[in-house]
Amino acid sequence: MKPNKVDHICIAVKSIVEARKVWEPVFGKSRPDDEYIDESEKIKVARYWVGEVGFELMESTTIDGDVAKFIEKRGEGVMLISFNVDNTREAMAELQQKEYPFIGDIRLFRDSEFAFVHPKKMNGVLLELIDNKEK
Repeated sequence: MKPNKVDHICIAVKSIVEARKVWEPVFGKSRPDDEYIDESEKIKVARYWVGEVGFELMESTTIDGDVAKFIEKRGEGVMLISFNVDNTREAMAELQQKEYPFIGDIRLFRDSEFAFVHPKKMNGVLLELIDNKEK
């Protein structure tokens, strides 16, 4: 497997409204480049492009969502790093052959597929592989 680039970095936050006040002056932006709610992942996202890398503020939409659980356990902060790959399924299969554990199976986002490598293998970092063609 060879990643093409860092696709995006996600910060788990309690409140996107409050986090935007902190991060937007740093980015020199007055609003996100993309905002969305992903019901299946139970998240509300504010995405900013920093060069070709997405920087996401993620807020849980439910008390039992993964972002809420992360914040409860570790507090706000970096939750995941995502690598852009040509084909998520092929990258996942290659890493599984090398005994990398995944959390669940392939998931869908817009016109992309993504998967998560378990953080216990990645020095405590949740690693996402995504074949996102945006930007």
